[in-house]
Amino acid sequence: MEVHAEVDGSGVPLAVLLKRELCNQKVEKPDILFGEACKSKKGEDFTLLMAKCHRSPAEGGGGSGGSENAGNDDDTISVFAIFDGHNGSAAAIYTRENLLNNVLAAIPSNLTSEEWTASLLRALVAGFVKTDKDFQTQAARSGTTVTFVVIDGWVVTVASVGDSRCILESAEGSVYFLSADHRLDANEEEVERVTASGGEVGRINIAGGAGIGPLRCWPGGLCLSRSIGDIDVGEFIVPVPHVKQVKLSNAGGRLVIASDGVWDALRFQEALNYTRGLPAEAAANRIVKEAVTSKGLRDDTTCIVVDILPPEKLSPPLKRHGKGGIKALFRRRPSDEMSEDQMDRGCLEPDVVEEIYEEGSAMLSQRLNINYPAGNMFKLHDCAVCQLEMKPGEGISVHGNMPKHSRVDPWGGPFLCSSCQVKKKAMEGKLHSINSQSAVQPVPK
Repeated sequence: MEVHAEVDGSGVPLAVLLKRELCNQKVEKPDILFGEACKSKKGEDFTLLMAKCHRSPAEGGGGSGGSENAGNDDDTISVFAIFDGHNGSAAAIYTRENLLNNVLAAIPSNLTSEEWTASLLRALVAGFVKTDKDFQTQAARSGTTVTFVVIDGWVVTVASVGDSRCILESAEGSVYFLSADHRLDANEEEVERVTASGGEVGRINIAGGAGIGPLRCWPGGLCLSRSIGDIDVGEFIVPVPHVKQVKLSNAGGRLVIASDGVWDALRFQEALNYTRGLPAEAAANRIVKEAVTSKGLRDDTTCIVVDILPPEKLSPPLKRHGKGGIKALFRRRPSDEMSEDQMDRGCLEPDVVEEIYEEGSAMLSQRLNINYPAGNMFKLHDCAVCQLEMKPGEGISVHGNMPKHSRVDPWGGPFLCSSCQVKKKAMEGKLHSINSQSAVQPVPK
């Protein structure tokens, strides 16, 4: 007789989901161990390392956000980030000091843990855009990439703009991409978006010859389509992040977060192979050392390694020596390497990485209008980006430019304040086209 394993809509076996429910009260939060390494060339790479961070924003705003080592373990998250600056360090420093607080301030209070994790998806978009909008008032011309990782129990959420990357190796050796590459050379969709918004994309052209070097956005010559800052390049270089959220099994995994100084020198699997058998800090140092040895110190080269480990009393020895293939999509990896009695001991699960959410659209109307199973957790009349409290009727719908006959209600929320609406139009190229039209005046006879 054949027995078929039942699978739910997300591709995760029902037996695993049932085991999670039964073990929910028994499985503790993971242990978080991390290490950092950096070789500096320009002094424009910065990091944020918070193994325990309170879920609420720091009082009075400013600073790096939620206070460290605050509250009990159930009320804390872990946050790790790399900010790779260019054209100066101002944007990277400003973003390091303000992004976390802006994200946490965008999450409503009095939410359950599950609601908090769901609302983080929209809050990351709001926090990135607000940080970029506020930085523009600094009149600095620098910019920064951001790879921003939030670990909440066994759920890992990564928001990214630019070309710093984050990869996950599960406990059994499968590898997953958790960030996007926003280099124009690597992303045709982003090239189309930038040109449609009024930017020009091309290579450096010397004396009418063939273009050389990577694709760049003009004016400015930036190789990226998304970043925070870069006001001199144009608003079509947007701060709206790619966001991916996954849930690890309680077998755990390892994150490698690194700037392009690493990834320009090492392939993903190559970097992971250098970390075999090493604790987090030694692994980060080895990756940076190998990257610099391979290509020389051409750029700031920074790496953070984070181990998400099952609590020691529940943990069988982790297998760190297998060679798993790169997986851009999240699918179950069949494996018989872990015995049933190992899984039963302490309610350990098979090595399943479950994808909860992934979105990379640059359109705020799409990113801020997420449907949540718990209903509307956000205040209807607060600006969805900067959290400004507005009177009924003052806000402008993120769908305000949609035709009335479309399936999306142009009069419904979420709402933006007037300055955030200007920011939205600028990112979509609407202000560019308005200014271009107004600049064309009829010649008087």
